[in-house]
Amino acid sequence: MATWFDESRLDDEAVLSTHDAALRPLAEAGARVRHESIDASAAAAEAVARSQDLSRPRAVIAAGPDSRLLRAVLEPWCPVPFVAWPGPMLPGWAGSLDLVVVLAPDGADTGTASAVAEAVRRGCQVVVACPPGSLVADHAAGRWVTLLPTVTRDQLATAVVMLEYLDRVGLGPRADAEVVAEALDAVAIACSPHRDLAVNPAKMLAIALADSTPLVWGGSVLAARAARRVAESIRRASGRTALAGDAEHLLPVLEATRARDVFDDPFAEGVSDLRPMLLVLDDGTEDPVLRDQRSRLDAAAAACGVRVETVTTDAATEVARYASLLLSGTYAAEYLRLGLVED
Repeated sequence: MATWFDESRLDDEAVLSTHDAALRPLAEAGARVRHESIDASAAAAEAVARSQDLSRPRAVIAAGPDSRLLRAVLEPWCPVPFVAWPGPMLPGWAGSLDLVVVLAPDGADTGTASAVAEAVRRGCQVVVACPPGSLVADHAAGRWVTLLPTVTRDQLATAVVMLEYLDRVGLGPRADAEVVAEALDAVAIACSPHRDLAVNPAKMLAIALADSTPLVWGGSVLAARAARRVAESIRRASGRTALAGDAEHLLPVLEATRARDVFDDPFAEGVSDLRPMLLVLDDGTEDPVLRDQRSRLDAAAAACGVRVETVTTDAATEVARYASLLLSGTYAAEYLRLGLVED
């Protein structure tokens, strides 16, 4: 059965109303960040006060499967050794001199609960962001344990709660929850389903995605993580291929693309196949190495006539820029899902 993209559906109120369950959580992303930050503020203040009576930890260990986001934020900034440990145990050297931080948005992962229990047993300093009464919370009972209560089960909002704490104790970069929430609100306004296609960047990007195989690139560590998450969203929304990778991984794909011939019959066999499109998530990083990689990607795309789309952000902090890029790409993926119809 053939699938095609009907862009008129993106401005059809009747169609949009049927996708409210998918689009509303995107619009509420900023509110979830504010909610979690306010609810966890008292526990975070207690954890900060407690940390002042302790020496700086020998190392910070981010445990559990959600530790990769913390790694992307903290590795360039943390003044002590930092390691992300997504498995159900801890490194053999972890002990009472180390700080273990855990993100558990839904609190139900048995491996994360096991890692928390192991940290408590070894006498580590432990800070856990999870729902109270959850499986992980039940294992986070100990003298040196602080529970940051969360309720939305949102990974980004939970991470912001933890990053605010790490910022306040001097172990991470600035992570102001209000700045992140404002960045998310700005994307929600610009990409609102009630905003016309002609001035809606997410709807315009969805149209570009519909006719292509996206190659998603983000230069910085956080932008690269956002690229992977956006590619996942596109794959889930369309069932089509979407690749995210470093410049050296995407360049061979671009360079192998056959240059477009204006005389090609678009209905001939093989000609109608989806061509690559380079989607750049630009968080404003000015690193010379990343600028050089961007130039090489742009040059390879231009040589083969490959379309280039760029998502930008001017948010004030690294975490806010990551959140903005991720939400923009997720909106575009949902509009792609909405516009695809089957004959």
